[in-house]
Order: sequence, then C-alpha cells, then structure tokens
Amino acid sequence: MIAERLRCLRRSRELSQVQLARGLGVGKQSISNWENDNIMPSVEMLERMASFFEVTTDYLLGREEDVAEGLVLVDVTGLSRREIEHIRQLVEDLRGR
Repeated sequence: MIAERLRCLRRSRELSQVQLARGLGVGKQSISNWENDNIMPSVEMLERMASFFEVTTDYLLGREEDVAEGLVLVDVTGLSRREIEHIRQLVEDLRGR
C-alpha cells in the first residue's frame, strides 16, 4: 500500500523521484525501491514522508481511505499540464457556488 500511495502523492505534486528524494534527504534509489515495493521505509522515514505530503502515517499504510476530510487525490497521470490546469479550474468554479 505504501508503494501505491507514495507514487500517487509524488505524481500529484508533479515531483520526479529525484526531487522527492532531495525533499526527504535520501537517494533516488530509495524512492524507487519504496515505489516498487522492494523495501519498506523505516518508521522515521514514514513519519518524514507523512510530514512532507501533509498526510497521516495511517494513510500511507493504507489504514485510512482519505488523505483528510474533504480532500480527495485524483490520479492525473498521462494528462497534459493544460488538462490538469483545466481540472483545477473546474474544481475552483464548483467551489464558487
């Protein structure tokens, strides 16, 4: 579960594995290993990831469905920046009701 959630969170922030590695203070290979479910991050690293992405450790572990109440992650993998921006604008328009 950590692998899927980490990859989704990284992509939702439009970060490369290298950029996330820098943000967490680890090597790119660690990110790759975690995302490919080859190894599990330490408890300390799990806490650091949760802080970095502003989610709970339970969310990363798959013990919670939603990141936070009222917040839903949408996988926009494969969409262009223009398409992603269009989705953001739609959400903002809907909030304006």
